Amino acid sequence: MSNPSDQESGGWLESPGFGALDWASEKHSVVVVDSQGKVLEDFEIEHSALGWKKFRERVRPYGSIPFAIETSQGAAVEQLLEAGMQVYPLNPKSAQAYRERKAPSGVKDDQLDAWSFADALRVDGQNWKPLRPEGSLIKELRLLCRDEVGLIEQRTAFINQLRHALAEYYPTALEAFEDWGAMSAWMFLQRFPTPQLLEKAGKRQWEKFLHSRHLWRNESGPRRMELFANATEFCGSEPTANAKSMLALSLVKMLFALENQLSEYRRRIEELFESHPDHDLFGSLPGAGPKLAPRLLGEIGDDRERFDGDAQNLQCLAGTAPVTKRSGKHRECHQRWACNKYLRYAVHLFSEHTITRCAWAEIYYKAHRTKDHSHARALRCLGQRWLKIIHKMWMDRTPYNAELHHLNQVKHGSWVFQLKTVNCK
Repeated sequence: MSNPSDQESGGWLESPGFGALDWASEKHSVVVVDSQGKVLEDFEIEHSALGWKKFRERVRPYGSIPFAIETSQGAAVEQLLEAGMQVYPLNPKSAQAYRERKAPSGVKDDQLDAWSFADALRVDGQNWKPLRPEGSLIKELRLLCRDEVGLIEQRTAFINQLRHALAEYYPTALEAFEDWGAMSAWMFLQRFPTPQLLEKAGKRQWEKFLHSRHLWRNESGPRRMELFANATEFCGSEPTANAKSMLALSLVKMLFALENQLSEYRRRIEELFESHPDHDLFGSLPGAGPKLAPRLLGEIGDDRERFDGDAQNLQCLAGTAPVTKRSGKHRECHQRWACNKYLRYAVHLFSEHTITRCAWAEIYYKAHRTKDHSHARALRCLGQRWLKIIHKMWMDRTPYNAELHHLNQVKHGSWVFQLKTVNCK
């Protein structure tokens, strides 16, 4: 079947059926309707090998038909694609509206949801965008990058718990080490888990630890030694120290384990990124580096038809394009919340890194700050500009060229033409 966006409504309705799947963790409700809205199939399957076998047997007579589902990823989507269905992901807000169109009273159940989605697909689906299959390399890269972000967030949560525990019984450790994301701080806790054990170890052991971990500096070394000497003057009671030190050591063990796993993730991500044809393209972006470049590639993908040749579609996906509401003489703009959160976060970090690496990016950011824009809003504006550049690079399969970009800015009369040189590292 050809792309429904290129078909007339009559051609779209010639499909033998329109299906929808209301997914859950254990069971899925499936409904198939014909071109008149009559229910052809209405059944439930378990999320198991037998359940999906039943699904394929029930829908086989209809061939490869459009199927709506309220997600764009996951096991259910993969099973639909493997069964040869044309998958149409539904935005949760759109799904809610279609639900309410069929049941204004607010009643809700899985079968009703599946029916409302299937009928919505029949009526409006010719204007929806089907989910395009993606390469295995891009899919693995994207999932690894997302899981890496999840593990980093988990590490941050453990560090926050660790700082909270130390505040209750070991304030000297908090004051002596500012960065509790550093392994040297965790090693200090393993070596001196309580203020009492720190005092007992003595000055020679303190110096030995600081020198062996390359932590001795002309200023910080003596300051830390002074803090260690007074560690027991302000600390938790012995019962508190005994209890909280166990928690602190447990968290340190988990942090070391997480750090080891993050190293494994980083190794695999770099391996996949280097093997992709767009490696040089995304790797050329100033400030992207070995962490953000793979995330940008994983979220943007390598399907050049994905955004219909329009950079604004990419900007909307990343959440940098604002949402405008107009009614009569009233006009209001606000941040776009319905977007790819992983891509939005990657673009935010990337834009922040470019401020110190690209002169035009720094000027652009500062210009928005002078308009009383917040740091985050100024970065969104800069990200909007970067995504237009990235889209052009991506479509042309050309790495970023700082000098060429500067010449284009001058040619088109950009205010950045005042720069005589462009410094992108």
